[in-house]
Amino acid sequence: MTPIMHHLTVPRTARYVTLGEVEGAEEIWFLLHGYSMLASGFLSWFEPAARAGRLLVAPEGLSRAYFVENGMRRVGASWMTKEDREAEIEDYLRYLDLLADRLLAGVSERPRIEVHGFSQGTATACRWVAYGKHRVDRLALWGGGVPPDLDFTRFRSSLGAAPLVLLAGRRDRYVGEPEIERESARLREHGVPFELRRHEAGHRVAAEALRELDA
Repeated sequence: MTPIMHHLTVPRTARYVTLGEVEGAEEIWFLLHGYSMLASGFLSWFEPAARAGRLLVAPEGLSRAYFVENGMRRVGASWMTKEDREAEIEDYLRYLDLLADRLLAGVSERPRIEVHGFSQGTATACRWVAYGKHRVDRLALWGGGVPPDLDFTRFRSSLGAAPLVLLAGRRDRYVGEPEIERESARLREHGVPFELRRHEAGHRVAAEALRELDA
């Protein structure tokens, strides 16, 4: 007899962190963290962008695990792994759509929507823009790029006139100049307009670059 793999969709409790008020929000920024991070710590990187009328929302990935950092064990989250990846992608796309539905239900007029993805969260952000049900007004990718398996025709169509901004740190040990050049060439090849901005920090959301982006 051969074992057969099955799937069962179950209710799941997800958590997210906000900064700002939902009621009366003119803008909502969805902030998608990187691998092994938690939403609360990631949201703190965006505090320079907090202001009246803007709601910052950091959803946390559905998969948590223990990670070792500087000899200490800590808890972090991730959006997916290569194991059963298609189901995990479907799960987080559904999760992000439900979260956006909840937040937008509390706003009388449609706010401006931005999606910021960092590192692993850049792939999540791109897939959500391409396959989610909510239109975005800007997509910012920090320290990462568009996943190689994404349907570029659909991605380009879903972006529409929304600007795509790539933000790359000059001291990023994970995403160097060769990776930036390859990603830029790939986007140009597929006819996806984008702006490349460099900052002086490493693999992170740099406060000064965030202020310049928000200017």
